[in-house]
Order: sequence, then C-alpha cells, then structure tokens
Amino acid sequence: MKPQVSIIIPCRNEAKTITYLLQALYGQSFPLEAMQVVIADGFSEDSTREQISLFAQNHSELQIKVVDNPKKIIPSGLNRAIEASEGEFIVRLDAHSIPSADYVQRSVSALKENVAENVGGVWDIRPQNNSATARAIAAAAGHPLAVGGAKYRYSQHPEYVETVPFGAWKRSTLLNLCGFDETLLTNEDYELNTRLSAQGGRIYLDPQIRSVYFSRPDFKSLAQQYWRYGFWKAQMLKRYPGSLKLRQALPPIMVAGFAFLLLLSSMFAPLRPVFLAAVGFYLFILLAIGTQIAIKKKDIMMIPLVALAIAMMHVAWGSGFLLGSIKTP
Repeated sequence: MKPQVSIIIPCRNEAKTITYLLQALYGQSFPLEAMQVVIADGFSEDSTREQISLFAQNHSELQIKVVDNPKKIIPSGLNRAIEASEGEFIVRLDAHSIPSADYVQRSVSALKENVAENVGGVWDIRPQNNSATARAIAAAAGHPLAVGGAKYRYSQHPEYVETVPFGAWKRSTLLNLCGFDETLLTNEDYELNTRLSAQGGRIYLDPQIRSVYFSRPDFKSLAQQYWRYGFWKAQMLKRYPGSLKLRQALPPIMVAGFAFLLLLSSMFAPLRPVFLAAVGFYLFILLAIGTQIAIKKKDIMMIPLVALAIAMMHVAWGSGFLLGSIKTP
C-alpha cells in the first residue's frame, strides 16, 4: 500500500534518542499502514543503524526506510529523504525529538484543510539529563528574551509566523521549492520558509501540534550550537537581506557595542562607568529572569545558571553572526 504520509528524518549518531522517536511514531493516532518513515543517515559511527534495524524487525507494521546521506549535513539528508519518500504529505522530524501521539494526524489535517502551505507546532523543551546545568539551559531555551521571535519555543496561540520547527507540507509544495538549500549547514528551515513566503506561501504555528525537543546538556555544546546558528544566519541574510528582523540584529549589536565600549573605556577612563553601567544593567535583567525561573521551579541554582545560559546564547549567536557577516565559508 502506497503511504499517504512520509516522515522524513535527517540523522547521524543518534543512538541515544532514535528509538524514542521511532516508538513515538509507532504510537501515532494516524494509521500505521498509511505512514512511511524515511531516515537519511549520514553514515553514523555509533549503533544508530543497528537500533533502527532492530526496531524495524520488531515493528513490521511501520514502514521504515533508511537511505544514505553522503554529505552528512541536515539539508542534504532532508533532500535525500524527500527523494526516497512516496507520501502525498511530508512531515519532517529530527532524530532527537519525540512527537506527541496526534502530531502527524493534526499536521495532515491542517494541510488537507489548506490552513497553510507549511504547518508546524510547539516544542516542549526538556533537558537531556537531570544536571542543574542541563535544566537551566532547557529553561533558558524556552524564554522569549533568549530566543527572540522563535515563537515555536513558547507560544500558546495559533498564528501565522515566519518559520516553524520541522514542518509539514504537501509533496507538491516541496517539489515546487526544489527542496532544501544544501549550501547551508544550518538555518535551512528558515531559508526554505523565506522562499515559500516570497511565493505567497503561508506558515502556520499550531500549539496543539507538539513535540519534545531535548536542549543541549552543557554550556560548551550550547555555545557551539548558537555560534553556528548566528554564523549561518548571516550567510542566509546575504542572500535575503530584506528578511532581517530587528530582534535578530540585537545580539550582534550588543556584542559589538560591548566590545566597542570596552575598547574605548580602556583608552578613556571617563567612559569606564558607562561600560560598567551597560554590563551591569544587562546582568540585572538576566538575573531577574533567572530569579523568576528559580521561584517557579523552586531551585535557587537556576538564578546564576539561567543567566549564564542566556548570556552565552546571546554572545555566541551575536559573535557567530558578526563573523559570518564578513566571512564566507
């Protein structure tokens, strides 16, 4: 039976989470016989493929296909999965996500009703482990000050937006867009949605479409993630300068502003109080957010750790953006 829906998943070295995703797909309210899972694996070096094969053997009702992703990057993985898929509707997920039981059903229903050309939902952000650092990063990753206009991290109201996580489309929509841009190592979803919007397409965020997303477990990986986001955002904006939003410009403006003030204050002593006041005000805001979250979670360690996580997200994203603005990979 030809599947009605294809779930496409880019994957590389996801042995820790791939089984959770497959179990969530197996438990979908959407009929299993009408669903196909296509995993584009970038030659995983852990036991990812073995776990996929074992799951497929024990759950033959769910069609699972694995294809190679030689480039080992997300956009190429998505395109290889699209090429191997057969469904009229295509739903994207990541190997470290866990969709709610009605995720596919709600996504397909919205597409059938022509609510939008791309439909997505909200992340329930959770820590990868129970360490204080991981919990603080998860809390920070869901706060508007940390993530700006990424409404899919915190919104509670359905609305038309600029982008959504993962996404669901009619096959014809993706084919008309010629798939994802493989010259971008990240930010490929925003770039595709920019092209979709330019053609008059609509992107719809439905908070009832939910999935669990695991945030980074430590500050090093968080900084690397957000530096990469900022760098590749700058690359995308070189192609679509009109898509720049003020909130996206704020982190690089802040980083450049603090660096400029620090330089000037080192040469002109009267400017040092200005620099210290600016930094102090920024830290006050971050600690206030950390205190708010600490009270909610009844955990005093959230105060400094959440503040540090948000600061790291801002500085890493802003620094990556500034470098990406003057450098081409």
